[in-house]
Amino acid sequence: MTAPSPCPDLDPLIWPRTVTRDDRGMLHVAGVSADTLAGQFRTPMYVFDERDFRARCRDFVSAFADTDVYYAGKAFLTKAITRIVREEGLHLDVCSGGELAVALAGGMPADRIGLHGNNKSVGELRTAVDAGVGRIIIDSFTEIERLARLAEAAGRRIKVLLRVTVGIDAHTHEYTATAHEDQKFGFSLADGNALAAVERVLAAGSLELTGLHSHIGSQIFGTSGFEVATRRLTDTYRSIRDVHAIALPELNLGGGFGIAYTSADDPASVTELALGIQKIVEEECNAWSLPIPRLAIEPGRAIVGPSTFTLYEVGTVKDTAARRYLSVDGGMSDNIRPALYGAAYTAVLANRWPVAPEVLSRVVGKHCETGDVVVWDISLPADIGPGDLLAVPATGAYCRAMASNYNVQPRPPVIAVADGTARVMTRRETFADLMALEEWA
Repeated sequence: MTAPSPCPDLDPLIWPRTVTRDDRGMLHVAGVSADTLAGQFRTPMYVFDERDFRARCRDFVSAFADTDVYYAGKAFLTKAITRIVREEGLHLDVCSGGELAVALAGGMPADRIGLHGNNKSVGELRTAVDAGVGRIIIDSFTEIERLARLAEAAGRRIKVLLRVTVGIDAHTHEYTATAHEDQKFGFSLADGNALAAVERVLAAGSLELTGLHSHIGSQIFGTSGFEVATRRLTDTYRSIRDVHAIALPELNLGGGFGIAYTSADDPASVTELALGIQKIVEEECNAWSLPIPRLAIEPGRAIVGPSTFTLYEVGTVKDTAARRYLSVDGGMSDNIRPALYGAAYTAVLANRWPVAPEVLSRVVGKHCETGDVVVWDISLPADIGPGDLLAVPATGAYCRAMASNYNVQPRPPVIAVADGTARVMTRRETFADLMALEEWA
């Protein structure tokens, strides 16, 4: 058998950078073969390429010089991920008490953590204050009062940003667009609530306003949306300077940087994003004679998404008048995005080369739902059958994070691979784990 080599069906925009095939067509990642993974850990599983993840962290830190790069933990977060993010010099963005607990347990210094959330509880805010979280992103007038009281009681002055709604259409799915007016996040610039919130924070002696935060949406492929957002934000910074005689020192433009899920997707590179965003901020600040604030961004999907793929085993094959259905041993419990957003994925035969022509296929899960789809429509070899392995790339973001136990299906493990070695990052759930939650029977 010859050594594994890159293969044309493995688009480097979609797959971890270490993925190859050998002369049998067997998929390898970081020197570990798909059949070895399946034999050792059983399918389904998420396969996480540690070196790829680290490289993408470094790409952002390098491209966005003099910028605070926050890894968006909601995409996928474990203690191990926290450790890697810390080691690679990133900050960490969390948006719940649970994510904050993981971040602290994983050793992230509290002053490098940013806490988001449109409905942070008193308990969550108290934990953040007590831990010394570096930035709290305020989302409502209620939270201003709540946090100010907690900070005063603790005898601390807390650094905060105000999340503002800039009122633009980011041209993404309705559920992931977060900058238009009719949604739950932030203070609107258009109706004056953002400037009113600025006044309230400045009046609270226990809060220190360091800047504004904006997030225009998710799966954004270019910088045009950031250009419009930055223009409106810097105009607001000008108003704050003129009214309150202060220059806010920070500007957080959020994340939402898109990735390729199929070869039809064409996201901007990290370098293109950095050059474009930094140029926009500099030009807009110069136009208003504003000092250029320290930037912060929050990539999540763009770092972890392509670093991971899901490995399934085919269970049944069914032909209909419309297409062939390939049923795998996972589905919407490990990847809800196709059912939730109509998200498009691709898949490849992972354990061998095919020997038959391709046929129109749909990869579906094992759950009792018609919408339990993994890949909607794809041409796959007609000889795929029970026992074959299918690999679905770009599943690092929001798949394990949004996984469920629907149909009492235990969630799959996350297997980390690096330098020819595979190990469990997050173990597979068992039926015993699920039964242990039940108190009354």
